Amino acid sequence: MNDLTILDELIQKQLKPFVRRIDSDAYYAEDYLRSVGKAGFLDSRNGVDFSKEVRVVEETSKICMTTAFNLWCHLASLTYIRNSENAYLKNEILHKLEKGELLGGTGLSNPMKYYAGLEALHLKASKTNEGYIVKGQLPSVSNLGTDHWFGIIAEVSEDQRIMAVVPCNTEGLILKAKLEYLGVNGSATYSCTFDEVKIPEKWVVSHDVDQFIVRIRPAFVLYQIPLGIGVTEAAVASIRQVCNKQGGCNNFLPIQPEELEKELEAIRTKVYDLAAVQDIQEHWHELLRLRLGVAYLTAQATHGSMLHQGGAGYLKYSAPSRRLRESYFLLNLSPTVKHLEKMINQIGL
Repeated sequence: MNDLTILDELIQKQLKPFVRRIDSDAYYAEDYLRSVGKAGFLDSRNGVDFSKEVRVVEETSKICMTTAFNLWCHLASLTYIRNSENAYLKNEILHKLEKGELLGGTGLSNPMKYYAGLEALHLKASKTNEGYIVKGQLPSVSNLGTDHWFGIIAEVSEDQRIMAVVPCNTEGLILKAKLEYLGVNGSATYSCTFDEVKIPEKWVVSHDVDQFIVRIRPAFVLYQIPLGIGVTEAAVASIRQVCNKQGGCNNFLPIQPEELEKELEAIRTKVYDLAAVQDIQEHWHELLRLRLGVAYLTAQATHGSMLHQGGAGYLKYSAPSRRLRESYFLLNLSPTVKHLEKMINQIGL
């Protein structure tokens, strides 16, 4: 049995039956996320297989982008530890995360905006003999739970920022569920208040984040692109389902599946080409362009699906309307399209 067959079985049994609950009742598909790790899809002991991990996100996103987003959060947390020199995290935590015994979140929305010159850092850290004490608040961190860990970046001084991973059950950390979103409420998203949280040295990923961020951001963005690829493919399939209804009048709409498929295939080919290279850091600028392109394509495809589906798509929990709401989330996921447009224009791409 090949990997895709195994993954499809997991999706059919542990994800697809719950998509309606994820969308309407904020159900968190934790069992599915753990099963992906248990099946070995995230194992990096023989090296990180970006192509396999990108494919898992894509296939998941075809069915439910909320859960694929959770998977991205988890992969982001793996990326931080995989690139760290911290022996405790690599030997004691990484394998448990990769096997789904623990789950991870990212916590880097605000720091990514900080490094683009859009926001100040929300977390401040003070050095102690044992590590650091962190204060501040992160408005939204996703894929959190009792035995979950997530990454943070905190400012120690004007010249130093640190990165750490923190367990959700640590003393002084206050989590408050956020369920007011237009979609993706099943993403286990919380506001996180740090009330003098003690960060021991063994949780510190990097003492020099200004350099470390350059190593992790390519994978951070790479794993986001298949979120849009999966949703776009599902949207195109929904358009093709109704192409012959009502006397073929959908053929006169301005958004047609052939154009969407052509652009989708171009993005997919480039992404998997990049996932196969040895050093994706050298392709940072191309990843930014692909991330922006897939966000706009997903928005166009899901809008087109709503037009083609007509009244059937206008039902509150229809698949086309869910994907439309998911596409708006992708537009606002850090790095947002505004964030991306600024970076791309500043570097003259």
